[in-house]
Amino acid sequence: MTTISPSRKLVTVINVFTVEPENQWQLVELLARATETAVRHEPGFVSASLHRGLDGTKVTMYAQWRSIEDYQAMRANPAPLPYLQQALAIAQFDPGMYEVVKIYSSSALEASPLQHGGSASIDDI
Repeated sequence: MTTISPSRKLVTVINVFTVEPENQWQLVELLARATETAVRHEPGFVSASLHRGLDGTKVTMYAQWRSIEDYQAMRANPAPLPYLQQALAIAQFDPGMYEVVKIYSSSALEASPLQHGGSASIDDI
């Protein structure tokens, strides 16, 4: 599960893909297969979240890695390469590496049942 925290000292990789709307779901499927079959099994992989833009033109992968070296080792692995080559045939790729420096949340969330192990709906916030 993705936990965003500056104290975890993980490397955050945010890859933004720009795609034609008619190819968005194909790109989502390619990235999902690459992650499921290869990437998530690599040493140092922590988590990934795949997002699709509501306008159909973006797909973003938010991933956490233990270190830059672990991420680079995954990039050198040929297993996800066919998926990524297909993805790059239909999309432009804008990668970035980050570290979390601050976290902010709604004051309504601070008082929600989620803090106490309960569950909340959008109406609770």
